[in-house]
Amino acid sequence: MDTGITLILGGARSGKSTFAEQLARNSDTAVTYLATSDICDKEMEERVRMHRERRPKEWNTWEGAPEELPEAVAKMEGTLILDCLTMWLTRLTFATDAAENGTEEDWHVREQEIRQLTETLCGSAGKNTHLIIVSNEVGFGIVPENRLARRFRDMQGRINQLVANRAANVALVVAGCPLWVKAEK
Repeated sequence: MDTGITLILGGARSGKSTFAEQLARNSDTAVTYLATSDICDKEMEERVRMHRERRPKEWNTWEGAPEELPEAVAKMEGTLILDCLTMWLTRLTFATDAAENGTEEDWHVREQEIRQLTETLCGSAGKNTHLIIVSNEVGFGIVPENRLARRFRDMQGRINQLVANRAANVALVVAGCPLWVKAEK
């Protein structure tokens, strides 16, 4: 089994989750799916249903508060799929009103808190754990028109960089095809 962190990046509907699941299927250890989305409407309910149906029945699933994720990962072994970092960051972002209504200083403080939580997450996987993290690549689009979207895009990009720095392997998935941009030697 590979251990450490593998980051899978891609755009919307790029096949990044399917690729991460494919990597996990090749594992010879127990697999736990770390579900980070919040089901807030019928569309999200349908997306979650499709993801659940696609996964093997023997895989475990963890669903919890976003702040609890690093501690949960620290207690697990085997292959873990965190799907996805972007939804996790979204939930953390909107846990306070700093992103929408805060000053630049408020937002900076909140982003630093989220960065520290991400650092903790990256350091929480044990030596017998392969943490596969799925995330949206946000650097290929235009600069968003509104402040909230710019703040989130910028933070997502910085957090992706942080995780990529900690990861042994990083793949960019385009149209279902992975391009390995960093591979452990």
